[in-house]
This record gives sequence, C-alpha cells and structure tokens, in this order.
Amino acid sequence: MKSQDESTGWGGSFFWKRAERGGGEHDYRESSKEKTNACWDFWSRARDLDLFIFWWRHDNGDWRLATTLIPILEGQLNLKCLPNMKTCWAYDDKIRQYYLLRQLGFPMAESWIFWDKQKALDWLKTATLPLVFKLSGGAGSENVTLVKDRARARKLIRRMFGSGIQSTRIPWGNTRWLDFKLKGEIRHQVADAVRKLRGVSLPALELHKNYGYFQKFLPGNTYDTRVTVIGNRAFGFRRYTRDNDFRSSGSGRIDYDPKAIDLNFVEMGHAISKKLCFQSMAYDFLYDENKKVALCEMNYNYIDEPIYNCPGHWDDSLNWHEGHYWPQYFQLMDALEMPDLKQPTLT
Repeated sequence: MKSQDESTGWGGSFFWKRAERGGGEHDYRESSKEKTNACWDFWSRARDLDLFIFWWRHDNGDWRLATTLIPILEGQLNLKCLPNMKTCWAYDDKIRQYYLLRQLGFPMAESWIFWDKQKALDWLKTATLPLVFKLSGGAGSENVTLVKDRARARKLIRRMFGSGIQSTRIPWGNTRWLDFKLKGEIRHQVADAVRKLRGVSLPALELHKNYGYFQKFLPGNTYDTRVTVIGNRAFGFRRYTRDNDFRSSGSGRIDYDPKAIDLNFVEMGHAISKKLCFQSMAYDFLYDENKKVALCEMNYNYIDEPIYNCPGHWDDSLNWHEGHYWPQYFQLMDALEMPDLKQPTLT
C-alpha cells in the first residue's frame, strides 16, 4: 500500500506524524511542499499511489497548492485523497460554509453577507445591535469581535471595502492581546524558528477586503459544543467562554463529560457529514434565542488531542462507544478501507 503525505508546517506535520506511526507496514512516504515543486516526476509517481494525504492548514500558504493538486489527483487520476475536495472545499471560508449549509436547510446562525459597501451601510441603519463581526477566515476566535455601536460597525464596513483588514488585526477593539497566552506564544515562536531552519516560509497575514460579514449575536451561551464527525463516529465536548467575553473557540476551557452533550448537536453533525459526504469535519454549535440548534462554522482541520481526550463517541444511531482514539486512526481506517487497522500506542 503506497501513500504520499504532503502535510507541511508545524501543525500539519505533527498531526500526521501520528498517522505515519499508525500506518503499520504500509509504504508511507512523506515529502515536503518544496520537494513536490522540485520533483519533475511527481505526477508519474502519483499514479502509483493508493492514497494521497495533504492535511493542509489555513495559515501557511498551502491553499493554492492544495486546491490545485487535489482536484486533479482525485477527479482526473481517480486517486483517493485525504482530505478530498468535498471535505476541504469550504475550509477556512465561513462565507462558503454559510452559503452551502443555509441552502441545504441546515440551521446556521443567522448572518448577513455583503458584497457592496452601500448596501451594507444601508442595512446597518436598522440592524439590531450588538452584532458579531467576522472575517471569513481564521481560527480560535482570532478574527471575531462584538460590535456594540453603529459608529464602529460603519468604520469596519468602510475599512473592509477600502484598504481591508489583515487577519488577527481587526481595528477598534482588537482582541489579539486579550487572547495572549505565554505558552501559546512560546509555541508559535518555536514553530516559526523550526520553519526557518527547515527553509519553510513563515505564514503570511491574509488581507480581507471587498466583503462584509456580520452574524447575529446569541446571548446566554456560556459555552459552545464542538462535535467532530469522522465517518460514522461523532466526538463531542464543550468549550467555555473566556472571562468577560462571548468567544469560546480557543479558550482552552474544555469539558469532556459526554452526559453534558446535547445529542441534538451530535445528530445534526452526523446529518451534515452524511449529506455532504465529508470524511472528517468539526462543527461548532450554539443555541439560538429559542434554545434551538445554531451552527456557527465547521472545519476539517482541527487539533487532535481534544478528540483523543474524549472518553468515547456516538455512532449515527446515537449509540455510545467507549474508548480513546486519535482522529488520524479513524481517518486512515476509512481512507484505506481497513476496518481491522489497529491503533498503536501514541503520545
């Protein structure tokens, strides 16, 4: 069995090192983005593979390479890819996610998306405040802020249709320093140093412009519920908000008690993944003002350790299965169609 890993960057490589160790005796070849670019026989080599893995990230410039390679490998060479295009098409693009899931009737948190500055400004005159302003990309709530007055909302709209806003740099109320954690900052600095030593370019801050994205503020949610669906398995945990803040993603305050999970969220996660044939997807759920399910966003790429920390998972009939599992184990099991694949001891 031959597979090719194209994961690059700190998070991607670390994530799939676990998969490499879980691949048993398979011919598992890892190559960097630079090697792919320099390898003139890449396409002939790709034809011999059974699985192509490119667990790409949102912040290291892999988007162009991933969306170039995967459609050709999958659509023209009939090569299995992890992720496939169905799974990663809307990754790190909340606008794509909203349009896709809303049109299919899934309960997205109400949002307003504008492609024209004047229409956005006209809407704002009667919009109910506060509103959640978001950039379409970003993780860990880094590009999310609560807008409480129209003056700030107007400034944000004009900036988005003017010079634009860089990722993590939302003006007039930037939350970057509110999110500061010494351990996290050290980790990022070490990751950047490792990239430099490996000759990998550092992540660039994406510039967002020429659109406006506001989401309805849903008060009373002291936590969100993250449901991660891999095949027929759903893992769930709750993430509590930061102090004096409405944002929960990236807070690090996680509750793994399965009895506390609303199974309506689990059921909805299964339904979306089954409808759209996702290989692996993490969903972030809140309650709306009527205590109904409200989906905020989804991501195929996520931190693996919280999944392993879950004491078990639910199948699509909501039956509970005890045990700690790395997500890479189930992802490989499904991609390789090997139900008897054993999970090694990983740390």
